[in-house]
Amino acid sequence: MAAFHPSPQDIPSEFAVFPLTGALLLPRGKLPLNIFEPRYKAMVEDALGLGRMFAMIQPASGEDQDTGIPDLYKIGCLGRLSSFSETDDGRFLISLTGVIRFRVATELAMRHGFRRVRADFSSYWHDLDLSPQPIGVDRDALMEALRTYFARRNVDANWDAINRMPDETLIVTLSMVCPFEAAEKQALLEAPSEVDRAATLLALLRMGAAGPDSPPGRAFS
Repeated sequence: MAAFHPSPQDIPSEFAVFPLTGALLLPRGKLPLNIFEPRYKAMVEDALGLGRMFAMIQPASGEDQDTGIPDLYKIGCLGRLSSFSETDDGRFLISLTGVIRFRVATELAMRHGFRRVRADFSSYWHDLDLSPQPIGVDRDALMEALRTYFARRNVDANWDAINRMPDETLIVTLSMVCPFEAAEKQALLEAPSEVDRAATLLALLRMGAAGPDSPPGRAFS
C-alpha cells in the first residue's frame, strides 16, 4: 500500500491548480517539478499547510474574453507533494504524486497570483482504488511501437528498467513522459479506464513512429 492512501473524505473540494501545457499528471504517477516563479512558490507554500495537495491542469486554447486569462481544460489531476527540497537560490524541487482526476466545477478567485478551482470528483472516485487493474495490453505490440517511436525521436532509453515495469506502471509512466502534443496528453488523461488509456497510448506511439524524425538529445530511464 502507498505511504499515503486517501479516502474520499481526505480529498479537498477546493484547491490550487498549476496550469502547464504538456505536463501530464496521472493517478499513481510521479511528476518532478522545478518551482521558481513567485506565485507558484506561494502555491507550494500554501499547499504545504493545507494537506500538501494541488492539481495539474493544462491550459486550453483561447482565453477568457473578460480577463484575458487562458482558459483551462475541464479535466485535471489532483496531486500530493510527496517530496520537497529548497535550493540555495530559492527554487523548490518537488515531486507531485497523482491522486485523483477531477472536473472543474467552477474557477474561484485567485490567491497570491495562483489559480484555484472547485472540483467535481463524481466520475473519478475509482482512481483512489490502488488494487491492481487488468489492462489487457499487448505488451509485445506496445514495446515494438515504443522502440520505433523512440528511434524516430532519438530517445535513449533504459530498456532493462522499462522491461521490468509492470504493465500499469509502464502505461502511466509512458503517458506522462512521452513528448506528445497537449491535446494528446489530454486524451490520455481523460481515458475512461486503464484499458482505454493503454489503447490510446499504443495508437499515439504508432502515429508518432510514422511521423518525422526529431533531433537527438532526449533520454528516458
